[in-house]
Amino acid sequence: MKKRIYLCGPIMDEHEGHARAWRQRAKELLSKNFTLLDPMRRNFKDREVDSANEIVEFDLQDIRDADIILVNYNKNSIGTSMEVFYASHDLKKFVVAFSPFTFKDSSPWMVRFCTKIHPTLESACAYITEHFITQHHA
Repeated sequence: MKKRIYLCGPIMDEHEGHARAWRQRAKELLSKNFTLLDPMRRNFKDREVDSANEIVEFDLQDIRDADIILVNYNKNSIGTSMEVFYASHDLKKFVVAFSPFTFKDSSPWMVRFCTKIHPTLESACAYITEHFITQHHA
């Protein structure tokens, strides 16, 4: 069975095209070997009171269901930070991020709770592919 990867990253304060574009690229790079859990597959509207709890609960369920968390750390985001903390600290999941930030410009909290931070999405996906594809031995 394929391992599952949750695609974690800013949505609410992100231009929708960007929030979708990196997730689409991740799917192109990883979907052959992994099942991807994309929170944008659900059509909730942010900032509507009746969907706020639903949005968070579905995202938390995806994180619980995932084997690996892939994080777009391209800006400080409350939701992304909380998801990373929950996945890493509470659930002991492997959290792989990609970020344009240097170490000194990164939040100590993201550095602490991401298992590995790469400079690009492509290098993060290569890392996941190298370390998490189940090897079938004859």
